[in-house]
Amino acid sequence: MSGISIIYITAAICSLILLIIYSICIKKKNTWFWVLFSCICVVNVGYFALSISKTLGSALMANRVAYLGSVFLPVAMLMIVLNASGLKYHKLLWVPLVCLGVAVFFVAASPGYLDIYYKDVELVTKNNVSVLDKEYGSWHMLYLFYLIGYFIAMIAAVIHATVKKKIASTAQAVMLLSAVFVNICVWLIEQFVKIELEFLSISYIMTELFLIGVYIMIQENEKHIALAKEQFTTQNNMLESSINNAEFSEQTIELFRQGITALTQTEKLIYDLYVEGKSTKEVLDEMNIKENTLKYHNKN
Repeated sequence: MSGISIIYITAAICSLILLIIYSICIKKKNTWFWVLFSCICVVNVGYFALSISKTLGSALMANRVAYLGSVFLPVAMLMIVLNASGLKYHKLLWVPLVCLGVAVFFVAASPGYLDIYYKDVELVTKNNVSVLDKEYGSWHMLYLFYLIGYFIAMIAAVIHATVKKKIASTAQAVMLLSAVFVNICVWLIEQFVKIELEFLSISYIMTELFLIGVYIMIQENEKHIALAKEQFTTQNNMLESSINNAEFSEQTIELFRQGITALTQTEKLIYDLYVEGKSTKEVLDEMNIKENTLKYHNKN
């Protein structure tokens, strides 16, 4: 095998290993990560099979396998980005996206049967690597518009979620945008620079790592929020019990007063707003902070 073929098969194995690690280490699984990992494996297997193909027929079949992964990979990425951004969407959104992906795949898989995607195609060998020398057909732009549409949708989702403060931290927003921009940059380079290696096979692995990082951060954040809620509920129950039992001694009142003076300036402002009878939404709007930040101050 050539060095390029080894890169492709190594990328496929790495994505499979990441899938296994995800299955073992992540407690709360996400279906779209399974789809993402599977698509990246399929893409790299297709690239590998194409690089070692000896006939045009086998090369076209390998090309179809690569497109099978490439077409459905952005669907998984968009769904993961939407979930990570905390945006609400229809639970059946994936259905039309998958149907569109199937249609685009059939067009991309048409070479060898129709000349709408590749007007003409030949198998050539360069540096012991088999590649398709193709002349693009009238429908080739369909796949390009398809990818651009997904890139725009993902960027718009992250920006919208950031503006609406749906994303818990700036780090999450940066990692999500990085996952998208890495693939955009690599894809643009491959459109304008002729290179033998499909660098998308490597950028897809980087995308996996970025998205898994965001997913882990979200899970940790949810864990902290759940713990804070539990502590708040416990303290609230204790307070209610004290009120019901009228256990307000002078010492208890003094401790409460001392606690107020120990609050930070921000927490004191929030406390005063609650005393004025403001609702949680009104406090969020007046303080201009995120809901998670308010929960943290409330716990204090």
